[in-house]
Amino acid sequence: MKIFYYTFGCKVNQYETENIRERFEQEGDTAAADIASADVCVINSCTVTEQADSKCMQMLRRIRKVSPRAVTVLAGCFPQAFSDKAEKLTECDIIVGTDDKGRIPEFTDRFMKTGERIISIRKHEKGEKFDTMTNKCSGEKTRSYIKIQDGCDCYCSYCIIPYARGHVRSKPMEDVVREASENIAAGHKELILTGINLCFYGRDLSERPTLTDVVEKVCSLDGEFRVRLGSIEPEMMLADDIKRLSVLDKLCPHFHLSLQSGCDSTLKNMNRRYDSSGYASLCATIRNYFPDCALTTDIMVGFPGEDEKAFEESLSFVEEIAFAEAHIFPYSRRAGTKADSFTDQVPQHIKHERAKRMAEVCAESKSGFLAGCVGKVFDVLFERETEADWHSGHAPNYVTVKVKRNSPSDSLRRQIRKVRIISSDKEVCYGEFV
Repeated sequence: MKIFYYTFGCKVNQYETENIRERFEQEGDTAAADIASADVCVINSCTVTEQADSKCMQMLRRIRKVSPRAVTVLAGCFPQAFSDKAEKLTECDIIVGTDDKGRIPEFTDRFMKTGERIISIRKHEKGEKFDTMTNKCSGEKTRSYIKIQDGCDCYCSYCIIPYARGHVRSKPMEDVVREASENIAAGHKELILTGINLCFYGRDLSERPTLTDVVEKVCSLDGEFRVRLGSIEPEMMLADDIKRLSVLDKLCPHFHLSLQSGCDSTLKNMNRRYDSSGYASLCATIRNYFPDCALTTDIMVGFPGEDEKAFEESLSFVEEIAFAEAHIFPYSRRAGTKADSFTDQVPQHIKHERAKRMAEVCAESKSGFLAGCVGKVFDVLFERETEADWHSGHAPNYVTVKVKRNSPSDSLRRQIRKVRIISSDKEVCYGEFV
């Protein structure tokens, strides 16, 4: 059979879709280039916002229109969080929550034999075990994701994810190390450790390992590779952890610290577990131990109750921190969350105006960060060639670096080369080989 895959949302979803693809391939199935040529269409959903749900619905309708005979599978966070809505979707033949994605090939085989619709959505429970899925990974890829953690127990007032992903659970360290070793053997040059709430890694395991422990273990493996961390919750990073991480040569000095707001009253209403002074102190500590690091973040504007004064506080704080890059988005109401019932919602036009202002500040700090890289030498991992002119890759701090190609056939893909940065613009740095 030919299988079409479409993934919405985060890096964890991308990892899980890759696992589904590998399981189909073990049965002799191959990937379809498009919907029209597919026998089966697998949609791995995201439900962070209602807009994410809408995009998923549009994709399901498109599949039914383009390939009405294809078996359609809806999986992931949307059916897990809103099972009643998902079960009413007539476009879906198989509906799977966040725990049974690995059984999709089995469910597909059963459906094709019986024609009976399959719904497998199990409610998350405290103490449930980590899904043991691993990825053997294509030897063609340069970077690979390793999912080491799932679930979240924070219950931020705007977030549906704890309901979609369940409680915190972690992949045993020996399984992480085994998967990392397989990725290195396959030729991957960068391993990205990812999870739903990465810093909670190990809290559910009997040995109580920490994220720092598992990073040290992976970095101790032999081979030419580097390790990058996914998004980190600020309150979970302690000074001792940062000190331990700073001596790991293979760890990329790139920290994505989710901020959401630089205003303390807004953070409190969000049910975030830190304040702006603690966040600023963390950034200073990281920069002290990792001088050339990049600090990136997520910033929400227009949260209920955010008046102009609160927004200005957040804007000033973001300007002070000077992030290397930021993902900025207006608050979106989400059914099933506490914030959805808050009465002081911010009008849509104000949210978009604030997002624009915040983006301008962040664009300036990004440009300044890139300019600060000029003259420095980085080990750049080259991933692809852009058009005929440039090799393109990433420095350890995740700055995109381009170097001129000698010829259109010249490729440095999956190679790590020393590059001196000679110039920059608003988006990338340009360099020359050392």
